[in-house]
Amino acid sequence: MLRKDSGLITWVLTDGKAGDELQALSVTEALGLTPEIRRVKPRPPFSWLMPWGPIDPRERPSITGSPIAPPYPDLLVASGRRAVAYLRHVKKATGGKAYTVFLKDPRTGPDTADFIWSPEYDRLRGPNVLNTLPPPHRVTAGKLEAARARPDPRLACLSRPRVAVLAGGNSRHHRFTDEDVARFIGHLTALAETGAGLMVTASRRTPPALREALTGLTARHGGFFWDGSGDNPYVDFLAQAEFIVATADSSNMIGEAAVTGRPILVFEPSGGHPKLDVYMQALKAHGIVHPFEGRLEGQPYEPLNSTPKIAKAIAEDFGRHRRALGLPDIALSLETP
Repeated sequence: MLRKDSGLITWVLTDGKAGDELQALSVTEALGLTPEIRRVKPRPPFSWLMPWGPIDPRERPSITGSPIAPPYPDLLVASGRRAVAYLRHVKKATGGKAYTVFLKDPRTGPDTADFIWSPEYDRLRGPNVLNTLPPPHRVTAGKLEAARARPDPRLACLSRPRVAVLAGGNSRHHRFTDEDVARFIGHLTALAETGAGLMVTASRRTPPALREALTGLTARHGGFFWDGSGDNPYVDFLAQAEFIVATADSSNMIGEAAVTGRPILVFEPSGGHPKLDVYMQALKAHGIVHPFEGRLEGQPYEPLNSTPKIAKAIAEDFGRHRRALGLPDIALSLETP
């Protein structure tokens, strides 16, 4: 953990998009830090110019309620194209003292931040760029072990094999048509009819038709659908699962599932993107993912988690940055993976 007397100020800076904020929080958590969450909301025409243009002057630091009002951070972790201009603004305002981290390709080159994490399927490369296959996230081996040691009683009655079903939804590149919903539910029904215990969760992006179909499926076959009441059992699902079914619209969900070492069966709705195809092909080459066609397949593999590697690289470079500027050294100790 961070030394209590360090006085380190840490920001997580995004436009509030859940996926971007989750990745940034996963990195600060792995560093043992509790950040201030700052959310930018640039408006046109400035939002149209991002990530290349300036910040929205209506959010400049001197304005009441500005998302980048001082005191400025020692460490800033940002993600999302709307955050790029604000990261650069803070860097300049601190005379380069703030150590800046950007997650994913900022589209403005490797000089955008002191450290950049970018997925392997993106083309961004540079001496300050770390590329990994799965993205950073908040699921760790330690959290999975803790969940196995204290099983969620809501799952106790489920039969085995237990299958975690992680349903996403419509996104920039994928869309669940009526045919996709019918096909997905048909495959899950085939699993349930073999006696598999389904543990199902949906996302905020899950279309109502799919959510209703998943609710009905678990009601008919004795599975468990988390309806939002009570504690979120997401980590418990992953901890208890022998197999995991995930939809292809979320690289984050699939990356989280890969920490378990359990086979991941991927359902692909309509749409897609070449970069996501490269990601899936790489995971297939590692024996991690398989197409979901209504049956269980695949073997356990060595769990895959890039978050500790990303956090370690940031901690080391943060120290070099401060020493180079003659700033007091602040040691960052990584959380247990």
